[in-house]
Amino acid sequence: MDPRPDHGEESWQGRGRLAGMIALITGADSGIGRAVAIAYAREGADIVLCYLDESEDAADTAGLVEQCGRRCMQMKGDIADPAHCRAIIGGAVREFGRIDILVNNAAHQQSFDELTDIPDEEWQRTFAVNIHSMFYLVKAALPHMGRGSAIINTASINSDMPNPSLLAYATTKGAIQNFTGGLAQMLAEKGIRVNCVAPGPVWTPLIPGSMSGREVAHFGENYPMGRPAQPVELASAYVMLAEPMSSYISGATIAVTGGKPLI
Repeated sequence: MDPRPDHGEESWQGRGRLAGMIALITGADSGIGRAVAIAYAREGADIVLCYLDESEDAADTAGLVEQCGRRCMQMKGDIADPAHCRAIIGGAVREFGRIDILVNNAAHQQSFDELTDIPDEEWQRTFAVNIHSMFYLVKAALPHMGRGSAIINTASINSDMPNPSLLAYATTKGAIQNFTGGLAQMLAEKGIRVNCVAPGPVWTPLIPGSMSGREVAHFGENYPMGRPAQPVELASAYVMLAEPMSSYISGATIAVTGGKPLI
């Protein structure tokens, strides 16, 4: 990508805010997930790094985690498959014994100008990756999460302000926000917090991989700050929601949108 995204490789300085915790992150090979993995490791967490098929990127991210003196388990596969979601959780528990933080971050999107242009298979895959996987992963992880654990879901400004050219993606992001709010109430008695982060435009591989050249060239210019975020600029929200000091924050949506209100 040009320019190269900043995931905090040089800038994130840890302060032990997640010391000794076990974090499972989907879509952790690149983009927001990579930035979160780096930040969590530098804050003292061991990482279960889940990714689709970008093995080189995943290995690079894992190397950065291990440079912090933290353990990193890599799990390759498609979270659209419920069996793989259960396998991810099973592998993490065998390796680490528990899960303290579950970050549901992986996403799929494609841009279409007309409803009739969206293939049935594309609609189904967007839901399978973006929202159905969260249900399967949370359901499998819950028996291995204790009081004080945290679930963090990646929503989007599209949750409240849907872009019509991203109809399938935006629809799933609205579902994620509702899933988060309902699940937070369901798990409150168990002492498990559930929140979501709603990013605005972020410079990740998803953008050039799913948008036209013109859209990419002007990506983020219509936001108050006049630019997209770098992935590292999202990481602080994920660290804050995961750390024990945020013990009364649950059911919240944290908007990271470069000045554009999310109401």
